[in-house]
Amino acid sequence: MNALNEARTTQVMSPLSVLLNLLWIVFGGLWMAAGWMIAAVVMAITIIGLPWTRAAFNIGVYTLLPFGQKAVPRAEYYGHQDVGTGPLGLLGNLLWLILAGWRSPTSSLRSCLQLPLLASPSPGRM
Repeated sequence: MNALNEARTTQVMSPLSVLLNLLWIVFGGLWMAAGWMIAAVVMAITIIGLPWTRAAFNIGVYTLLPFGQKAVPRAEYYGHQDVGTGPLGLLGNLLWLILAGWRSPTSSLRSCLQLPLLASPSPGRM
């Protein structure tokens, strides 16, 4: 319970977390967060995606500033089990994976593959 109270009250990021977050934003984190925000807006527009809009928004915020965050289990945070941790939660997670969850690893992979190509000089510029 002590860790839970720390997670709720601690708001100050360490200088190292601030530095790492700035580097993350400069080297691609801003684009990934923007992609998740766009996904959240698209999900809000569609009826079937509406239940996952908040999750996409939360992932977008987490993607913008990943360093210095602390993950706390939902049951520990609220103090009881809820629908999201049972069979309905499993179904929701599978739908999330099919509709939007595949986007995160593919965008990360795309960024990893594009950065070396963007940094290398093209033959025409030499």
